[in-house]
Amino acid sequence: MPLHPQVQAHLDRLAALNFAGLHTVSPEQARAGARLLSPGSGEPVADVRDLRTSGGTPVRVYRPTPDRNLPVVVFFHGGGYVLGDLDSHDALARALANRSGSVVVSVDYPLAPEHRFPAATDAGFAATEWVAAHAGELGVDPGRLAVAGDSAGGNLAAVVTLAARAAGAPPIRFQLLIYPDLDFRRTNRSITELAGRYGNVTREAQHWFMDHYLADPADKLNPRVSPLLEPDLAGLPPAFVLTAEYDALRDEGEQYAQRLADAGVPVTLRRYDGMIHEFLRHPFDDAERAVAEAGAALAAAL
Repeated sequence: MPLHPQVQAHLDRLAALNFAGLHTVSPEQARAGARLLSPGSGEPVADVRDLRTSGGTPVRVYRPTPDRNLPVVVFFHGGGYVLGDLDSHDALARALANRSGSVVVSVDYPLAPEHRFPAATDAGFAATEWVAAHAGELGVDPGRLAVAGDSAGGNLAAVVTLAARAAGAPPIRFQLLIYPDLDFRRTNRSITELAGRYGNVTREAQHWFMDHYLADPADKLNPRVSPLLEPDLAGLPPAFVLTAEYDALRDEGEQYAQRLADAGVPVTLRRYDGMIHEFLRHPFDDAERAVAEAGAALAAAL
């Protein structure tokens, strides 16, 4: 279907800002620009606390109700492993907490290029272990634990799930992957056809992100970087994979969902037609529906 009119209006406003090409600026400049475009704080929740894990990683804990022993969702923000923080995804984290009835622990993992792979994946797994180990203090049920993330955060959620399977803990019950970044080969149809169009970053910017994240280009084929290349997906927890029609990352998310299903993993794939990458962070009608659907999936699983 064509772009949704709300999306087209958003892209027209973005084009009028005439930002420099992402690949031509420094990470610091890109972060400053991203902060200008970030939505403000979202809807109210019962409680918000900023904490640090035992390893020193900042986290923000969103509690939808004062009740204790709630399910818990460890959330990883997007931003290409270079951009984003707790504030950039504050509104989405709040909405997921309220829609799912779960405590959401948003993880401020270390960004590249200051901290290259595997710093983010290691910090993400350690933060998930910390949540499970400190469930009593956080007032959550460690037996009802999920991971979630959007874009690069969806990559980290998938990688953390694979790491938990390999380690035998923590017991992740569900994975919510929102237009996840899962294949650093950058060769599939949507990544090549949609690059630089409909708000997607250009091919040059794709490499800008990857070059900042990876110290060794050979790591593009590492399943901890490209989970789509993991040879065995059996035994993973059920998944909800959300994609967007005009997103360059669409195909890898849908391929991953198919591979999970082929491996016997219960999976729901939901494509939002007429939508673009990062649409959940914009005031679109379909963003509201998608957040509600993702929250309902978490609530049902947990």
